[in-house]
Amino acid sequence: MIMRPGHQLLLPANPIFIWGSLLVALALCMLQNMGLVGRAAWIPDVLALVLVFWSIHQPQRIGIGTAFVFGVLIDVHQGAMLGQHALAYSVLSFLAIAIHRRLLWFPVPSQAFQVLPIFVASHAIDLTVRMLAGGAFPGFLMLLAPLLESLLWPVVSVVLLLPQKRTPNPDAHRPL
Repeated sequence: MIMRPGHQLLLPANPIFIWGSLLVALALCMLQNMGLVGRAAWIPDVLALVLVFWSIHQPQRIGIGTAFVFGVLIDVHQGAMLGQHALAYSVLSFLAIAIHRRLLWFPVPSQAFQVLPIFVASHAIDLTVRMLAGGAFPGFLMLLAPLLESLLWPVVSVVLLLPQKRTPNPDAHRPL
C-alpha cells in the first residue's frame, strides 16, 4: 500500500487494547445510562464511536457480529426492545466497513465530516425502532448526538491510535 506523505507507519494493533477499549466504552455507556436523569437523548454514544473507529481501522477483527453482541448488551442493560441497539450498531459497523478504505485516505478532520452520516443513520434506525415499538419521541435535542459524536471523532482517533504510533526500538539511525 502506498503511504501518504507525512503519515507515520503504524505498529500492529494489540488485540488486548482493542477489546479493552471496547469494554471501557461499554462500561462508560452503562455508567452514563445509570445517571440521575437517565440517558439524555443528546449525549453521544461512546460505544458507537469506538465501534466505528475499530470497524474502520481493524475490520478483520471488529465487525458486524461484534457490533451486534455489544448492541444486545446495551439493549439488555437499558431494558430497551431486544435488538434495537443491536440493529443500529450492526448497520453502523456495516457502513463503517463499507467506507473504511476510502476514509483512511483523508485527514482526521475530514474523516469527522464523513462519519457524520453514519452516526445519523444509526440514530435514525434507533429512533425508528423505538417509535415503531410505541416509545415516546425523545425530542429534537437528539439531533445533537450524531453531531457531537462526529466532533469527538478526532479525539477518539488520537487516543486510540497512540499505542500504535510509538516506535518499538527508537534510535538515531532508523527514521521509522
